[in-house]
Amino acid sequence: MPTLEEHLEGIINIFHQCSALVGNYDTLSKSEMKKLITRELANTIKNTQDPATIDRIFQDLDDNQDGQVDFREFLLLVASVLETAHKNLHRE
Repeated sequence: MPTLEEHLEGIINIFHQCSALVGNYDTLSKSEMKKLITRELANTIKNTQDPATIDRIFQDLDDNQDGQVDFREFLLLVASVLETAHKNLHRE
């Protein structure tokens, strides 16, 4: 069974795989964020094919409004998705 550390490393690896699409391992552009969400979170986040949904998520995450989502900003998405998944597990 994978350990928490292995899952954390997996999250880092997914971020790096998606951020490397344009060449910067430290940030995600809007197009990289869209690819990450549609590839990795399509079953978790509703309306991932809707550009307005991706725009809203990106704007919410881009805390410093530099047009990029860095790893710290990305972690806000991960935390939000985990919190929702945890709540949903308790409803079942």
